[in-house]
Amino acid sequence: MIDIDRLSKLRLHRRPIGQIAFANLVLSWDYLLPRRTEIIMEGLDNLPRDRTVFLAMNHTDRYNYWPAQYSMYRRGFPFTATWVKGKYYDHRPTAKFLDLMNNIPLPSRGYVLATDFRAHFKRPMADPEYRFLRNLVDGTMDPLAVDTGAQSPEVQTFIAQFGGNAEGFVAWFEARFAPLLDHVIRLNRQAICELGVNVLVFPQGTRSTRLARGHTGLVQVAQHLGAAIVPVGCNGSDKAYPTNRPLSKGGRIVYRFGQPLELNGPQLAPHRVTEAYAPLTRAAAETHGPKFRAATDVVMAHINALLDPEYQAGDSQTSDGVSGMDRFL
Repeated sequence: MIDIDRLSKLRLHRRPIGQIAFANLVLSWDYLLPRRTEIIMEGLDNLPRDRTVFLAMNHTDRYNYWPAQYSMYRRGFPFTATWVKGKYYDHRPTAKFLDLMNNIPLPSRGYVLATDFRAHFKRPMADPEYRFLRNLVDGTMDPLAVDTGAQSPEVQTFIAQFGGNAEGFVAWFEARFAPLLDHVIRLNRQAICELGVNVLVFPQGTRSTRLARGHTGLVQVAQHLGAAIVPVGCNGSDKAYPTNRPLSKGGRIVYRFGQPLELNGPQLAPHRVTEAYAPLTRAAAETHGPKFRAATDVVMAHINALLDPEYQAGDSQTSDGVSGMDRFL
């Protein structure tokens, strides 16, 4: 589970021994066995060697960043730290492995709501319960006007115990969530500004064969730290990793690296927020949401241009992968 204790103790490394050992002892053999995996890296010259950046990649399957990490390591590029969903830290051995691999845990609002509710009531939230609470903490409904009495007894108890009323619950949740965000930003700053480690992010969040609409968190953190974003299109990894089994079935995986999207460049400069803000917070979203959304759409369009047709976004830009509470638990 992701909590303050875990995040406060976590340290990233310039040369993560976990990534090095896994590359040499597992991936090198896995990719060369008779079911050989061919990894093609197109446009790799677009990845800077003299500075660190955020890598923005589509997320087709659970392991589609491993071949890219392996290939960049073999070519002498900086190591990476990857944003990883909170739910993968709920299993202790998996959490230890993820820490060794230099990853950055990402406790989203949905994850914190879902895990707190489950811990309190010993069951997962139903989708309507989640949607009500998420809308409440996101500020899309007025806490003074909502009818909590129309919600399930558990939701009523949850709100009453931790906030007294809807308005108090929102204040409690923001105070609960803010310290977690502080550590997430600290780890990203450590990677980008101190260690010379690139940060890999799946801005669409949930896995999906077709590119889905991006979340704005990447843009918020990149602008805050002053780092460029390199779009990456991953093609074919879902066929090499069709299940949750962490061994490739072989095949051809093509990564295409686009030119860096500079914060003051022609694509992102019109949407840059120049005043100070706290990234990933509700206040930042309320104040600068349209600019974050516009910049994120630019990043996603550049990823989309690097994808084969079968992976490009559909008209609805919705995910065809994991949905509902399975995203968090």
